[in-house]
Amino acid sequence: MIPRLVVAAPSSGAGKTTVATGLIAALAARGLEVSPHKVGPDYIDPGYHALAAGRPGRNLDAWMSGPERIAPLFAHGAAGADVAVVEGVMGLYDGAAGRGELASTAQVAKLLRAPVVLVVDASSQSRSVAALVHGFASWDPEVRLAGVILNKVASDRHETLLREALEEGSGVPVLGAVRRAGAVDTPSRHLGLVPAVERSAEALRAVREMGELVGRSVDLDAVLALARTAPPLTAAPWDAAAEVEPTAGPRPRIALAGGAAFSFSYAENAELLAAAGAEVVPFDPLHDERLPERTAALVIGGGFPEVYVSELSANAALRAAVAELAASGAPVVGECAGLLYLGRELDGLPMCGVLDATARMTPRLTLGYREAVALADSPLAVAGSRVRGHEFHRTAADPAAGPSPAWGWRTPAGPHTEGHLHGSVHASYLHLHWTGAPALPSRLVRQAAAWAAERGR
Repeated sequence: MIPRLVVAAPSSGAGKTTVATGLIAALAARGLEVSPHKVGPDYIDPGYHALAAGRPGRNLDAWMSGPERIAPLFAHGAAGADVAVVEGVMGLYDGAAGRGELASTAQVAKLLRAPVVLVVDASSQSRSVAALVHGFASWDPEVRLAGVILNKVASDRHETLLREALEEGSGVPVLGAVRRAGAVDTPSRHLGLVPAVERSAEALRAVREMGELVGRSVDLDAVLALARTAPPLTAAPWDAAAEVEPTAGPRPRIALAGGAAFSFSYAENAELLAAAGAEVVPFDPLHDERLPERTAALVIGGGFPEVYVSELSANAALRAAVAELAASGAPVVGECAGLLYLGRELDGLPMCGVLDATARMTPRLTLGYREAVALADSPLAVAGSRVRGHEFHRTAADPAAGPSPAWGWRTPAGPHTEGHLHGSVHASYLHLHWTGAPALPSRLVRQAAAWAAERGR
């Protein structure tokens, strides 16, 4: 039995990240162990959740992981918690384009049998708020919209009008009213909020202020009482060891890029590598001049290398070490930011030079879910393997696909290829949550173990 609730909104921009993070921080300040979760693929919000909760923020993405894994992944992530807060994505009923409710906050709430709290931007309305809430509450009878938190409320008079309207016309209780408070806003840039890992003391201050704002504006006792109405989940917790085939013999060491430039990573991906038999060792390409000793494979995930391009380029010793490892035949996997780092240049500055490709910032945002197939064998996937992932970037690689592309998928304009396979290197813009394709980390660990065995490591 895990008390839980989902924080949703009618649309993006209503303030659900501020409210969800503030709820997590305010409940944690009461001495509760709070488990934070985020619907969808976003990496940035879970970083703020983790600061607020003191434990990893975990994603629940029904497109990438599969609807059948949502409850097990939640139970795994929430183990030992007193309460769980799940922040939604976009509007409550918005999901994968053209796929109905798939990957929507509403679908996840139903899979978790969790009550929903709707965060409403009340800045430009009064009585109309009741019609809005009534519509969201009645749209899908399987979604239990059980509370409202009013956000961006202008004054006591404004709050009174909103509460009277909701009491009269919606039947959904108001759990709190949050005043407009620019002081807790978090800075944004080309892909959304600035990641918490980059802001250090500023991020901690922002999270603390979110918690204080929500703590004085929301009835936390009512929130906890609502979370405790969630019925028991019957799903067994997800277990990484049950998803992979462990590699026999010595554990190969897999270096995992992290730090401010490569902060996009799903916790379960590292857990799957470890369960498959790897020793996962983090390193920071901004500061470490060498790869970890005995590195047998390298994983460079997503992040913001374009923001730190000067520092990454200046670390010539590490760039050379990465190029040397790739040339030796060790498995190297680059995902989005990793693709940029492995290329020849980024915004005109030298990168690792493993791939014959350059990249640059562009004004165009590439965003969306993808259903892809592996076009050839690689350290990560067997040809023909099908995966579901997402793209999210404002950079462009030239060429977008190498002589041997990593993935292919269909678009309205026809077949599309993307990414680079070069020797033992697999690099692509496609982000993957490996819980939906556990054969990938299993294969990567086997490839690393074989490479290490050949060299007596």
